[in-house]
Amino acid sequence: MTQSGQTALDSNVEWTSWLDELADTAAATLQVELVGRPVPGLQGRTIGAQVRGSETDQWLRVVTEPPGWGFGALWTGNFDANQVTSVPHPKVHEVKEWDDSPTGRRVRAELMGLAPGSAIAADMVLRAPVTLDESWWRQLGASLTALATQPTERECLGPELLTRRLLAGFGVVVDLRAVVWSTAHGDLHWANLTNPGCWILDWETWGSAPAGYDAALLHAASLLQPEIAHRVRQTFAEILDGPGGAIAQLAAAAKMLRLVEHGHHQDLAVPLHRHVRELIAIECLGGA
Repeated sequence: MTQSGQTALDSNVEWTSWLDELADTAAATLQVELVGRPVPGLQGRTIGAQVRGSETDQWLRVVTEPPGWGFGALWTGNFDANQVTSVPHPKVHEVKEWDDSPTGRRVRAELMGLAPGSAIAADMVLRAPVTLDESWWRQLGASLTALATQPTERECLGPELLTRRLLAGFGVVVDLRAVVWSTAHGDLHWANLTNPGCWILDWETWGSAPAGYDAALLHAASLLQPEIAHRVRQTFAEILDGPGGAIAQLAAAAKMLRLVEHGHHQDLAVPLHRHVRELIAIECLGGA
């Protein structure tokens, strides 16, 4: 045992095996049967699997955090998103929580509906061409427009954090008067969008953010596929143009570059920095 009371899980194999055990425990607790092998999440915090109950197939998502972290808006985001009725997404039907022994970690199991279609990409960055019809793009635009007006007290990216990130990352002093705030999904990328159907998955982080933040994140995640990046930029030009849109795009770039710093999506670093330089030059954003 470590000083924090957790069992040391020293390798990726051990960690994945432990997550598999959590999925088995969660399925038994919720009285459903696993269908196929559970799939670990992108950051290793979660594992999910299709499950079969007495009436229909559903999706089981299990998330785990160290002691003292299993609470708050991030913890309850998927269930809280049940109130978002204007955007196609899986609704959470049942939740169970417990403390795992002997690790001491907090565990949350969420039983939710299945989305039609499948995730467009295996991870957040689009690395291969994809064909999406016009109705898909219209649905995405309608979803983000509707979500922007969703009342919520949740915060995804607030003024203080926005100001710090852009100053530290790019030397940009944010003029908060140029920022319009609206409700965002907060993690809009290609592993969280389905086709066909254009459902939006994984609502952990949703809440208030600079207007255009979702479109900016999707654009950043598309930079390795210029045609798709252009289509995202074209579709959401109205919200991404001007100083406010540039701030949203810089915020998205800051989020992605933090992932690069932690060893993820290294191939995106150069295109992101190029995009940031262009934004700062075009919008003449003030430095420190």
